[in-house]
Amino acid sequence: MPEAAKNDARTGSAAAGPIRFFDLETPKLRLRADIEARWKKVLDHGAFIGGPEVAELETALAAYVGAKHALAVASGTDALVIALMAEDLTSADAVFLPGFTYNASANAILVAGATPVFVDVDAHTCNIDIAHIEAQIDTVKREGKLKPRMILSVDLYGLPADYAALNRVAKKHGMLVLADAAQSLGGAQGGARIGALTDMTATSFYPSKTLGCYGDGGAMFTDDTSRFERWSSIRWHGTDAQKKESIRVGVNGRLDSVQCAVLLSKLTIFPEEMKARERIAQRYRQALGNAVEVQHVPAGSHSAWGLFTIQVDNRDAVQKKLQEAGVPSSVYYFKSLHQHEAFAKYAPKGGLPVCEKLAGRVLSLPMHPYLTDDQIDRVVAAVKSAA
Repeated sequence: MPEAAKNDARTGSAAAGPIRFFDLETPKLRLRADIEARWKKVLDHGAFIGGPEVAELETALAAYVGAKHALAVASGTDALVIALMAEDLTSADAVFLPGFTYNASANAILVAGATPVFVDVDAHTCNIDIAHIEAQIDTVKREGKLKPRMILSVDLYGLPADYAALNRVAKKHGMLVLADAAQSLGGAQGGARIGALTDMTATSFYPSKTLGCYGDGGAMFTDDTSRFERWSSIRWHGTDAQKKESIRVGVNGRLDSVQCAVLLSKLTIFPEEMKARERIAQRYRQALGNAVEVQHVPAGSHSAWGLFTIQVDNRDAVQKKLQEAGVPSSVYYFKSLHQHEAFAKYAPKGGLPVCEKLAGRVLSLPMHPYLTDDQIDRVVAAVKSAA
């Protein structure tokens, strides 16, 4: 590769080119030789399942987030399902989750055999509303049909949920907290990184995530050794340490050696990419000013900026004008979960007003570590012109 092309790959300096919503090409160019060398090692040793790359990745991930244990699994959804299965939930157990998130969160609860209870979110952070979750827990206890067992929090757009408050609520009611960090790996709160903020954490390595592989993948984090051992068993069909006898119900939740090799390579530039995301987000926030509402980041929280999301009243018109200006955008999410057909039977009385309002206002702008200042300025100018 010519030196000029290498420089472009490192800096993402094609300022005059099309603006990408996500950029999977630039890191591929940066790391291709390293990834191919790692893949050659996998081909040479032939341990495509459970190869040395798996344990190496788990060790590296645990060290990065500051957790005692990390487990590599086949997807972010598998991470949620395995974590929930390990707590022996039944349909009489309530798992509380925000209504404004991706459907995988609710699906995982139902696949694990529990009952989802939807909670409204804060209008400015877009994360679970602490006052409403306490009210929902009180309602469930008063009705007496379900037992509050777990909170499945979600770090929407990369912003950590209020874990200090959620941990207090969980402790008060004898519950556990599972963090859905599919969008937030690399974020932090109160001096600790995502993955070490609560009882257990699940994340996703889908290609467009802050740390993504070249297929599906995920990971789980905990400091609880017995919980980690249950997860390890469930991941491999519920088998014992020798992987022969099934001692519990399990799934095929393994992450293969090939994807682990990709992630090990990507981890070498991940801290650099996280710094770039933060710089880009701050440039967006400063340049946009009061033209639109941006996600509130509470003091002590550091978003991973998996997505950069604004709120506008005339969302469809704004999105159309951005498209005309060559600026890609996307909506996460167009409906609150309780409005989906599959989950309608669990809709709370009175709905979830904030979730429903956000569904009509949120719009995500291009966000990846390789946006140039010129590209950011072009996005901001288009947003200000359209809003």
